[in-house]
Amino acid sequence: MSTKLSFVRVLAVLLALSMVLAACATPTTPPAPVTVVQTQLVEKTVKETVMVEKQVVVTNTPEPTTPAEPVEITYYTFSAAPDHLKELDQMIQIFEAGNPGIKVKVETAPFADYFTKLQTMIAGGTAPDVFELNYENFVTYADKGLLLDLSPMLKADSTIDPAIYYPRALQAFNYNGMQLGLPATFSTVVLFYDKDLFDKAGLSYPTSNWTWTDAVAAAQKLNDPANGVWGLYSPIQFWEFYKKAAQNNCMFFSDDNTQVLINSPECVQALQTMVDMVKVAKVMPTTAEMGGVADGDLFKSGKLAMDVTGIWMFSAFKDAAFQWDIAVEPGMATQATHFFANAVSVFAATKHPQESYEWAKFFTSDAKMAKIRIDAGWELPALSNPEYFTDYLSQTPPANRQAVFDSLKYAIVPPVIVRQSEMQDGINKLLDQVMLGQLTAQQALDQAKTLIESLMK
Repeated sequence: MSTKLSFVRVLAVLLALSMVLAACATPTTPPAPVTVVQTQLVEKTVKETVMVEKQVVVTNTPEPTTPAEPVEITYYTFSAAPDHLKELDQMIQIFEAGNPGIKVKVETAPFADYFTKLQTMIAGGTAPDVFELNYENFVTYADKGLLLDLSPMLKADSTIDPAIYYPRALQAFNYNGMQLGLPATFSTVVLFYDKDLFDKAGLSYPTSNWTWTDAVAAAQKLNDPANGVWGLYSPIQFWEFYKKAAQNNCMFFSDDNTQVLINSPECVQALQTMVDMVKVAKVMPTTAEMGGVADGDLFKSGKLAMDVTGIWMFSAFKDAAFQWDIAVEPGMATQATHFFANAVSVFAATKHPQESYEWAKFFTSDAKMAKIRIDAGWELPALSNPEYFTDYLSQTPPANRQAVFDSLKYAIVPPVIVRQSEMQDGINKLLDQVMLGQLTAQQALDQAKTLIESLMK
């Protein structure tokens, strides 16, 4: 027994020594696989130990592995261009650093062309993996089954609590119990006013309880035709009409959506109030009088005393050569303001659903993303964290950023149907006919009722 054990110890020493010598050598070529004879002690019986040899192949040079190519996903957006592409690039850099297996390719289009191009891409088989949708167009895409249900991924994802999102914004993109988009931003419309023009006219600044009667009265004193200055601009189109209609207690639809009420007396009166700003009070320019110049450009050039537009214009007006501020927009019988919300949705047939979800989640909920967005004045992240908005309120101009949040008290979403774009286009054409004197407000809304009823069949 002792002789056998001594032999084992000697063999073990020789084996260890050979391994040390091999490690110290500097091979000129990669070592080939070697066969090592391992000697093991096996307990054959209680009293006898025997020597057993087993051959084991050890590979000294592992097979080289090629890193997998990053997955590229395409993100299609309208809100980033042209003012916030730099901020979007910053967000993508942060995302890709934290997700080295994913690359994000950006495609953009102006809002006027965006949805036409998106439909073309989907029809042509080149749909983006992730794309931006506003609330007004969301239902159309959701109803056609074009959007991926993100609910299972959200439920399985322990890194995010859906409560981080502003509840109203999250719910806006839930369709038939499916979360078909993650809310990226929300915004409101406010009354922008040129403080220098108000000071020159000796007028008090707008307040949060102004009515349109107050606004028109001030605009008449601010009008300065000799210098090409207009008192007010509030476009006569679908977006402004649905909101002013709500201000006058008009409803487009009954509560159960079975009746179209757009030609009610309250709606007709709201539309007439809009038309009278141009045709009676003459405080607002016609399309022809604007000469192709946008209202934002008029305001920034000091040629418009008050402009009803969205908070996304903060960055565009930041460098204006005059002092300006904002207030909650005027109302009628009650107050109502736009509630605009944009989301990012994943294409239902994407080849990269998980990677697309990761980008959508980051773009809508990451703290670094939120800070970049707020610092740039790129609308508001649709998040519930009040710390973000403390930073937002500290920025100027405008000084009265609190009006943004005051407006949310009166925010209403636009009426939507599945054939949304057809409804909007049809109503806009009827409003144009009113402005051209071809239809009265009542006639236009009677025709709008017929149109909407046909679209809802």
